[in-house]
Amino acid sequence: MQVIVTAVGPDNVRLADPIIHHVTTQGANIGEIQMYDHDEEALFAMLLRVEFPKDQVAQLRDELTQIGDLKNLSVRVWAPPTNGRRPRLAICTTYLPETSLALLRAIRDGNVAATPAVMIGNRASCRGIAEQFDVPWHLVGDSRGEPDNDKLVELLDQYEVDYVILARYMRVLPAAVCWKYAGGRIVNLHHGLLPSFPGFRPYHDAYAGRMLTYGATCHFIVPELDAGNQTIYQSTFQAMPGMKLDEIKRIGQEDNEPHCLVEGVRRVVSGEIQLHFHRVVAHCP
Repeated sequence: MQVIVTAVGPDNVRLADPIIHHVTTQGANIGEIQMYDHDEEALFAMLLRVEFPKDQVAQLRDELTQIGDLKNLSVRVWAPPTNGRRPRLAICTTYLPETSLALLRAIRDGNVAATPAVMIGNRASCRGIAEQFDVPWHLVGDSRGEPDNDKLVELLDQYEVDYVILARYMRVLPAAVCWKYAGGRIVNLHHGLLPSFPGFRPYHDAYAGRMLTYGATCHFIVPELDAGNQTIYQSTFQAMPGMKLDEIKRIGQEDNEPHCLVEGVRRVVSGEIQLHFHRVVAHCP
């Protein structure tokens, strides 16, 4: 079965060799390997995608965790759900409720085959939605909305999350968090069409450019903000000439963005697409 191994920690020498050597001596076939050295953060990160016997994954996880402890690396061994187990989602929010509400309704109605394991917010605005759907809720933000990313990671591990869904979560994940769940495990809803309108004000930017087509982008997260080549799904709508910006934003936030996120998440959890070498590819069973 396909297994993704990530290792993240303080930059040093001879960090990759023990992990690569171990998986290869255990008979794993490596299909993808990426290593990163973020000098500005003194951060080392590595991703391995390997083929490994399903009944030996637990043992591999224990062995690589021991290597991580020796090398001061945070190691995760993850395999996509099989045998009918539904993927467990963490739905992360800030202020706007429409996208998370649409996703929870789609799960409830059987249109997205997943389990909402936990909702996490850097603001408390969406707590009521979590309570409405009986989903555990956790606040990780302070009074200014600044998230405790260590707590976020602890919660993702505690709830054994398969995929992290950023449902208009208006904070940039640091590189360390991105690579701990690399390999197509973090899905973001960006409220603009990428790559043309990145950043935090895509409606305003498109409006200033006199655009009549607006849209949203569901994409996998990699450390580069709103990198456009990890697109899972995009949806658009047309604005009539002279339409006010507030009305355009309302249509986008209430109708288009929820549709875009739901369809994007559906494609991911169903296994229709995957992320390989930072490129979205159709999955061939």
